[in-house]
Amino acid sequence: MELDEKKYLYLLLIIPIVVLIYFYNLYWKRKKQREFGDLELVKQLAPNRSSFKPVFKLILMLLAFTALIVGLINPKIGTKMETVKREGIDIVFAMDVSKSMLAEDVAPNRLEKSKQIVSQIINQLGSDRIGIVAYAGSAFPLLPITSDYSVAKMFLQTMSPDIVSSQGTSLDEAIKLSTNYFDEKSKTSKLLILISDGEDHSDGAEVAAEEAKKIGMKIITIGIGTEKGATIPLKVNGVVQSFQRDNNNEIVITKMSEDGLKAIAKATNGGYVNGNNTKVVIDYIKNALDNIQKTEFESTQMAEFQSQFQWFLGFAFFLLFLDVFLLERKTKWVSSLNLFNEKK
Repeated sequence: MELDEKKYLYLLLIIPIVVLIYFYNLYWKRKKQREFGDLELVKQLAPNRSSFKPVFKLILMLLAFTALIVGLINPKIGTKMETVKREGIDIVFAMDVSKSMLAEDVAPNRLEKSKQIVSQIINQLGSDRIGIVAYAGSAFPLLPITSDYSVAKMFLQTMSPDIVSSQGTSLDEAIKLSTNYFDEKSKTSKLLILISDGEDHSDGAEVAAEEAKKIGMKIITIGIGTEKGATIPLKVNGVVQSFQRDNNNEIVITKMSEDGLKAIAKATNGGYVNGNNTKVVIDYIKNALDNIQKTEFESTQMAEFQSQFQWFLGFAFFLLFLDVFLLERKTKWVSSLNLFNEKK
């Protein structure tokens, strides 16, 4: 069993408050009756008033109120077991977080554009498992393989140049680390989606890609940026303070380089797509995923929980309906039985 709306549990605190109010009101009435006269004589003024029914009506009201609250909480009971087979592929997103990705030749900047693309790709996935690698001058495992897309998106939003200490762009390190995410012996299809502006400051990216191909990994590269390039603004609290400079104190102009990204993709029989148009990228990735063989990697039994609120609401309304027609005077045939030792 599970509770769908636990936030309404606090309403149950009203029940003891109602009980306290009832008994305080009962005490106040008795006090006023004593002031008016002898209690036995006062009772004789209303001989048909039942001393049991007010308590019974209180119990009905409390039960009805409790049932209404439980209906709001909506308890769910697992009534059906079914076998769920999940088919998909393992996907690792390797994202460039070097300072060149802060260039604003694509809006809002290259890094934020990369995040938007990855988030849109995740939205298109079904039961695939995903992982995230961040890289600049070195690679950093940000999120291990998981099927929890909400967690993946949360980690995605934390990505910035600050999470990697070594600056630059080392595509070979990103590919090597990504291969460690996959089980070489697994028959599950393996896909690396590598996102970068292509400014590689290391050697051996194609060699790393060829090694990745040996374990059955395919690489799709996405280029972010323009060939014209742009400066790299350095901001504090969203305000540009200066621009990135090189060792000669010249302002750096970073340009997107497609050649290296295309070569990496070709080495694994993958593909390359320009990432400046999000829709084009999503369509390309969707088509690529449709052509990759899916593998069953998980088979679990899940309980299908069904809502039970309607029973509690129905019971509550029945009790309230009953309470309307229940008067506080004595019922003649019940009074004749004298079940509660009431004086006639």
